[in-house]
Amino acid sequence: MKPSHIEHIGIAVKSLEEAIPFYEKVLGLECYAVEEVVDQKVKTAFFKVGDTKIELLESTDPEGPIGKFVAKTGGGMHHMAFAVDDVQEALNDVQEAGCQVIDKTPRNGAEGLKIGFLHPKSTQRVLTEICGDK
Repeated sequence: MKPSHIEHIGIAVKSLEEAIPFYEKVLGLECYAVEEVVDQKVKTAFFKVGDTKIELLESTDPEGPIGKFVAKTGGGMHHMAFAVDDVQEALNDVQEAGCQVIDKTPRNGAEGLKIGFLHPKSTQRVLTEICGDK
């Protein structure tokens, strides 16, 4: 796997409505997109900082992964996402290298990207996402 850059940093929040003003009014960033990803039970808001994005994640279901994360931790940094040319190829590469994955095949993510997650047990306890156009 050869990432080209950090695609985004995912931050779990209790409420986008409450979180967005901090990023806009305090940090001076612009929320350029809000999107619901139904199959992941999440609503997202995106901000751009240079070439990297910040993705705020609000759960749409308390039993979804973000809902459980927020209930357990109160929110905060959830994952780091790296951009790759081919998500399936990258998932294959990391598995061959002995890395445990959550997704063996890519699934649909926000902004029309294909995504796959690596298990924190294999990534120094950081939930790691790989994403790309294919």
